[in-house]
Amino acid sequence: MTWEPVIGIEIHVQLRTSAKLFCGNAAVFGDEPNKHVCPVCLGLPGALPTTNPEAVALAVRTALALDCTVHESSVWSRKNYFYPDLPKGYQITQFDRPLATAGVVDFDGPEGEGSVRIRRIHMEEDAGKSLHDRVPGSTAVDLNRAGTPLVEVVTEPDLRTPADVRAFLGTLKRTLEYIDVSDCNMEEGSLRADANVSVRRRGSETLGTKTEIKNVNSFSGIERALDIEIARQIDVLEQGGTIEQESLLWDDHRGEVRSMRSKEESHDYRYFPEPDLPPLSVSAAEIEAARRALPELPRARKARLEADYSLPAYDAEVLTQSAATADYFEGVVGAGANTKTASNWVMGALQALINERGDDARDVPVRPESLARLIALVQDGTVSDSAAKKVLGFMADGGGEAMEIIESKGLLQVRDDGRLAEWVEAVVAESPDEVARYRSGETRVLGFLVGQVMRRSQGQADPRRVNELLVERLS
Repeated sequence: MTWEPVIGIEIHVQLRTSAKLFCGNAAVFGDEPNKHVCPVCLGLPGALPTTNPEAVALAVRTALALDCTVHESSVWSRKNYFYPDLPKGYQITQFDRPLATAGVVDFDGPEGEGSVRIRRIHMEEDAGKSLHDRVPGSTAVDLNRAGTPLVEVVTEPDLRTPADVRAFLGTLKRTLEYIDVSDCNMEEGSLRADANVSVRRRGSETLGTKTEIKNVNSFSGIERALDIEIARQIDVLEQGGTIEQESLLWDDHRGEVRSMRSKEESHDYRYFPEPDLPPLSVSAAEIEAARRALPELPRARKARLEADYSLPAYDAEVLTQSAATADYFEGVVGAGANTKTASNWVMGALQALINERGDDARDVPVRPESLARLIALVQDGTVSDSAAKKVLGFMADGGGEAMEIIESKGLLQVRDDGRLAEWVEAVVAESPDEVARYRSGETRVLGFLVGQVMRRSQGQADPRRVNELLVERLS
């Protein structure tokens, strides 16, 4: 390919606070429109903002987790623009003196390790929300979100492929979830990413004219939108045209980008220092305390799980998708379970249970020690693997400990050769074609026959002994 994409990302993260950034109204999603508003977030005359210290603490934690330098002094600014959901006619943000600068995020991309520099992290208040489906032919405005605290993470243009963008955003999202600063729910707008993209001749150091893709609410959507926009820009340039600097709207249903408006420059917003707020001060002691309080981050934890538990890289990657899942796994191992067996159970049966219930590992009503005991019962032959998965479901429904459930539900694994032989004989009689194939040398058929015996026994037969009896019977 003779063209090279150059991509930078701007990520807005809604901070997990109880109140808005400059007033005491609740920062909630999905409530009755315009319920959580006041003179401050409406910008009424005489109402003065006061900075929420909880939001500042979460912003500092975010910056440190992304390896940024947090500045002891930063300045609030007014960003002036007019839009229906911006009640004051300006947004309180940070401009030339942001909270933090010069960070880096390492990530595992499809073609190996990648790294993205963080240019800046600044705090700002969110706008309201325009509703286009409430009043026919009109746009309604819900200002509940106005004033909600955000951090904006701005990267350098270090990304070169849409796939790397998706991988980077996945790493960033996991990091934010690990440090518990945001729920990162893209559908609710807690995490929003805009992509700035240009193309240039491969080998050139000169940046092309960029466009900004907005309105993307999924990582897969960002990847698709970038693929389409990059192809469009290349086609325009190869036809002798020029790229217009503009903001583009992504339509996920149609799979297309379309022009939204010309792209603004910083001077268009007429930034100036916010006169109603003093500079934001964060002491060196506060920064250091926040640094010490950071939990183990996803990439470090993945590396540790591989080293400490001799886990495959794949297992460690899956287990560290959430801190709760990694905690649960380590709890199961700490209770005595074999590491690989514990990993298989947490990634398999437990995750299926979580997906079914819409929970996460923190909400599973089965303690890690209880799962470890269930695993031990599988390994000593008390219960079959398939029956144990049923037992786990009963445990999650509040049915008690594993052994109690196994006995009450009649799930003890059958090892009596007499009963096993009855099931084996029945399956052999019902499967003449498979028996003939096995005897002609197709030994893989044995797995099918074992499965049929397990099915007939409703998962109670000892599969190892069934395998032995079938081999003896068919010899």
